Amino acid sequence: MKILIYGLNYAPELTGVGKYTAEMAVLLASRGHEVRVVCAPPYYPEWHVAAGYVSWRYQREMRDGVTIWRAPLWVPARPSGLKRMLHLASFAASSLPLLARQVLWRPDTVTLIAPTLMCAPGALALARIARTSAWLHIQDFEVDAAFDLGLLKSTRAARVARWIESTLLRRFDTVSSITPQMSARAVVKGVEPSRVVCLPNWVDVSTIFPLSRASDYRRLLSIPVDHKVVLYSGNMGAKQGIETLADAAASLAARADITFVFCGSGAAKASLLERCAGLTNCVFIPLQPAEQLNELLNLADIHVLPQRGDAADLVMPSKLTGMFASGRAVVAMARPGTGLYDVVSSRGVVVPPDDVKALAAAITVLASDPEGRAALGKAARDYAERALSPESTIGTFEERLATLVRESRGKRAKVEAPYFGGPKSSPAAVRQQKPATTEEAAPD
Repeated sequence: MKILIYGLNYAPELTGVGKYTAEMAVLLASRGHEVRVVCAPPYYPEWHVAAGYVSWRYQREMRDGVTIWRAPLWVPARPSGLKRMLHLASFAASSLPLLARQVLWRPDTVTLIAPTLMCAPGALALARIARTSAWLHIQDFEVDAAFDLGLLKSTRAARVARWIESTLLRRFDTVSSITPQMSARAVVKGVEPSRVVCLPNWVDVSTIFPLSRASDYRRLLSIPVDHKVVLYSGNMGAKQGIETLADAAASLAARADITFVFCGSGAAKASLLERCAGLTNCVFIPLQPAEQLNELLNLADIHVLPQRGDAADLVMPSKLTGMFASGRAVVAMARPGTGLYDVVSSRGVVVPPDDVKALAAAITVLASDPEGRAALGKAARDYAERALSPESTIGTFEERLATLVRESRGKRAKVEAPYFGGPKSSPAAVRQQKPATTEEAAPD
């Protein structure tokens, strides 16, 4: 099948949505599909365009068997609510010519990755013009997050934005998300249940796995052998509630055997550095190369996953799959009934969001309980091996997509038959008379 993936973020970004979008594209290409991607140059989570790319012109490249077109966008150095909106709008506008280019290719599906929903009109227009299916895959409910987290505050704007969101969601042939709770939210927003699919994020357990030795990072960071490492790795942004980790580190500063390691970047990093200033039990390192991810995750004795209470079921932290696969204990902040709580509670420790005392207490207990950490790590690893296979998710995607393709081709044949041969023309006659497209006549 010809699959067009349309999304803001893509490899070589190491965290967040771009990581999973790229892995999806590569997996589909490895299974024999022809995959094209329209995306932006890599900029996340540092909020500046990576070396080797530019923000102001179109670029094309081949990466892991996938053809990638990158559209210009504006990247604010200090993202705020309004600046984020302009940032997303710049990509939605600049990517339209690249979408128009794909009309002649006639993809079998247009798959939009949200965020950003600002690209939905373009995705839907391409699908209608090409007479193909339109699929929306939601990694974050960005509209709800923008208002619930206080990034945007106008009540009237919230009503308008949510009405637009609902209107757009209902126009896609399929809407998927990464947890049952997030998928159910799509139904609440007006999508027919029959059009909603749950596609969980995944992890390659052959790449991320427990090491039988100490991680090299312990030596590189000069962390004593007897110290328990509490690791946070990933984006440092508004949804993470990462300030609670700084407060927990401060409350445990008297413990001589606990070291907090913060690995990553993002809009909230400067504030985190300021909160941790003067704390000798905190170490900061930048995002590490992808090939070092397993070593990094195995540095942890305890993984920590903070989350703001008002972000419940708006997002599912993408970093969780790697934490589980590493076979280390996980402490997450979540409310009962949320997707994060349900996933972690039986194979990790869950404490209430924004509760620094509870977080510090959980870390203290686990730091003194090696057997407990080992048991939780084994349960997490077993779950990763059993339930987080990329093949399972991609198989569900392919199966649903094949059904949509058959339906769209049937509709296309019904529309084209009168044009080519009159009402009584057979499908075979239609195929014989159908002219080659420009790209078929002159391959790209």
